[in-house]
Amino acid sequence: MSDQVHLKEHLLQLEEKLLLPEIRTSREELTNLLASDFFEFGSSGTVWYKNGIEVDGIGVVKMTLSEFEIHQLSTNTVLTTYRIYNEIKMQHTLRSSIWKFSDGKWKMFFHQGTPTQTQ
Repeated sequence: MSDQVHLKEHLLQLEEKLLLPEIRTSREELTNLLASDFFEFGSSGTVWYKNGIEVDGIGVVKMTLSEFEIHQLSTNTVLTTYRIYNEIKMQHTLRSSIWKFSDGKWKMFFHQGTPTQTQ
């Protein structure tokens, strides 16, 4: 298996992990996945920062991820792009994340969700 295929599978697993209730409600798990300087432009228009995460995490969601792709920006930085369907809000969004490899692990540095009318 090529390094690129392995990296794509690994980052997809990390993105999917961030959708799981047990991860989203665990400050410890979020700390392991998000870079210390993480920030997000949420689909709601809100800007979120890692240091602003509540004690009980970032909330439970029911979302389906599709059309996952990776775009290598440098040897230790990757942009992921994909679509999400929020089953609770019945809303489609385009998503992008920047992942950085540091200290032997990939951590999310940035995330953005953009609402869209199309699937």
